[in-house]
Amino acid sequence: MSRWRTVASRLSAPHLLSRAFSKPPPLLPQPLSRTFSKAAATSHSPSAASSAGPRPEVRLNSMFLSKPSSLALPPDSPLRAEDPHYEGIKRLMLTLLLFYSKQSKSIRGANTVYHRITSHVDKPDIYEVFQLEKTFKTTFSLLVLHMWLVLRRLKEEGKDGVKFGQYIYETYNHDVELRVSKAGVNLLLTKWMKELEKIFYGNIVKYDTAISPEASQDDLVNVIWRNVYADEGSEPMDAAATPAVQALARYTRREATCLSLTDKEAVFSGNFKFTTVLPTVPSPVKRRR
Repeated sequence: MSRWRTVASRLSAPHLLSRAFSKPPPLLPQPLSRTFSKAAATSHSPSAASSAGPRPEVRLNSMFLSKPSSLALPPDSPLRAEDPHYEGIKRLMLTLLLFYSKQSKSIRGANTVYHRITSHVDKPDIYEVFQLEKTFKTTFSLLVLHMWLVLRRLKEEGKDGVKFGQYIYETYNHDVELRVSKAGVNLLLTKWMKELEKIFYGNIVKYDTAISPEASQDDLVNVIWRNVYADEGSEPMDAAATPAVQALARYTRREATCLSLTDKEAVFSGNFKFTTVLPTVPSPVKRRR
């Protein structure tokens, strides 16, 4: 029995699935499996497109081929997270309370980084573009994938990066535990979390191996298929899913390079933003009368 099959048996009730990972928009109450053709049909349905207004055309085979660049937010970005700058008695009190200590700054930075990850993974666009049904498995798999991208970048900073990565992992672990607990899984919570931990570290090792210099170009594609798309992790790749899987592999490889180009300050403060996966719709040109 695969680990995902074990997890599924403990989260088999539909109401548990709909409450787990319950950040908006809510997950569909589905079992921990997916049918690719169904997901693809849903993501391209005319009714869904019309209700959300004009949607850009998704051409998977031509996406994520542009030159990688830094993901750091510009200094004037409204999305930047900055520590409050107090003076006088307020600053003195916060200093005495260790608000400005290195550890406190690291914890705040880790929380911001993790928020960047979850806000990106929770967006419907990522499921639409990569033709995924939003289930517990796909959400968790994308969360692990983006955690790996960040932890991989932090390793480039040596001991400081590894230590900072531990803060992010603790935030991640606490968040997953809360979400699972809210789903109603309390009796077997410890055992269930251990299963997710095994999946987490197993996927991390596979991604590291698939992106190593010795790996072939197809290794990452195959790993993403098994980790994100396949029900059991061993079934052959669905031909209909190939363009989406390859696109997610290109996105992953490009994003890893983009993070390497992102400076340390931006990474440690969380002042970066993952690449938008859905192409932007050009604004209609207003004609002059």
